[in-house]
Amino acid sequence: MKDPTGKPFTTIRILINGKVHGVFFRQSTREKAVQLGITGWVRNLPGPQVEIIASGYYEQLLELIAWCKKGPPRAVVSHLETTEISPQHFVDFIISR
Repeated sequence: MKDPTGKPFTTIRILINGKVHGVFFRQSTREKAVQLGITGWVRNLPGPQVEIIASGYYEQLLELIAWCKKGPPRAVVSHLETTEISPQHFVDFIISR
């Protein structure tokens, strides 16, 4: 499947470092992903890091990445890394524990 720009459905992994725990980063990410029509999951990693696996179309994923660079109001993002991975299909976007 492709989006209107001709870009295919894809899945990315986003790693976010900074003040991302205890600031509602996971919940806010879920809300943004649902708003954008993205599926996948978000979880805290040990240390000051959050991991996101997100599936959607190119433009949707670009919007999520842009949002993740700032995150919710109390977050302080110091570094963000994205990697394209094998396409995965999810039913929803969930918070993984």
